Amino acid sequence: MFGIYLHWPFCESKCPYCDFNSHVAAEIDVAAWRKAYFSEIGRFASLNPGREVTSIFFGGGTPSLMPPSLIADLIDEIGNHWSLDKDVEITAEANPGSSEAALFEDFKLAGVNRLSIGMQSLNDDALKFLGRRHSAAEGRAAIEAARRVMPRYSLDLIYARPGQSAKDWELELTDALGLAGDHISAYQLTIEPGTDFHRQRIPAADEDIGADLFDVTQRMLEDAGLPAYEISNHARPGAECRHNLVYWQGYDYVGLGPGAHGRLTNDGITRRIQEIRDPARWMNAVETKGTGTQKSERLDAGERRDELLLMGLRLTDGVENDRFKSVSGETLEDALDPDAVKLLSDGGFLTFDGQRLAATPEGLRRLNAVLSRLLT
Repeated sequence: MFGIYLHWPFCESKCPYCDFNSHVAAEIDVAAWRKAYFSEIGRFASLNPGREVTSIFFGGGTPSLMPPSLIADLIDEIGNHWSLDKDVEITAEANPGSSEAALFEDFKLAGVNRLSIGMQSLNDDALKFLGRRHSAAEGRAAIEAARRVMPRYSLDLIYARPGQSAKDWELELTDALGLAGDHISAYQLTIEPGTDFHRQRIPAADEDIGADLFDVTQRMLEDAGLPAYEISNHARPGAECRHNLVYWQGYDYVGLGPGAHGRLTNDGITRRIQEIRDPARWMNAVETKGTGTQKSERLDAGERRDELLLMGLRLTDGVENDRFKSVSGETLEDALDPDAVKLLSDGGFLTFDGQRLAATPEGLRRLNAVLSRLLT
């Protein structure tokens, strides 16, 4: 597996909970951005030739504000430098505003075959609180448009909002399931430093309430045929987001655009790559220096091992021993402290059968604490 992530950093407005690298711009020089992305695609391809791309993900920002012709050009350019898997998954994040929904057919013609729709809520008051520009009615219309046009689509939802009860969430999730395709991402609201919510001192959900809502999410989505395959992601069997599995299973991927991250392995050495975050500085660097990369750091064996565990244990299936050994060069038994594994297994937080290390449902609820003990 080999993925390409392309970051489009522009939005119509900044949501108060968002800590992603997104910016509001009055004007965008599309031709200049096309040229810069093409330059970076060519540069990364020259350093990593011969790869077969299994997934392309347009993230942001709001990629559904990109001209469909630009999306088509970028997909073509990626295909000019690498081979594309015959079943390549090409996802674009989309807001459910009416203007974006009207372009879904054009996105499909451009080559997109999966949409990730940032619905966030089906409640107008909640949407207003979250700073979303669309109404619940517009969201429903966008989902119906995606259902008619796209082979696959996913809904993003945010729960554990202030004052939200388990009953409230059950009703909203029931409503969402009536609109769902083969994938739902359900995220607990977190209050991140630097966001408007943090500056406004909006309180995060009480830990017990968050845990109750998490349990409701797991139960209802599993009963509806959308079991969790990752802490916050649920899909019908076979409909998991292939691009996200690239991250969680420790495969290589290229990150293109301002602030994008990548992991690339050459001659057995994996590097952590970070692009310049500020859009204007990234563009200027690509134009004047021929590279938008800010950092390219070699991961040592311990860092690579820890990443595989940090990401892999988010998955319901956990970390498979053969995969872990092929990447890290050692087995799980050799890499882990047996006393920590035993302690966490005896406590009901981990399972390990010699072939696969996985967090139990109880372990997933307390994954940060589990990882802290396991990686000590």
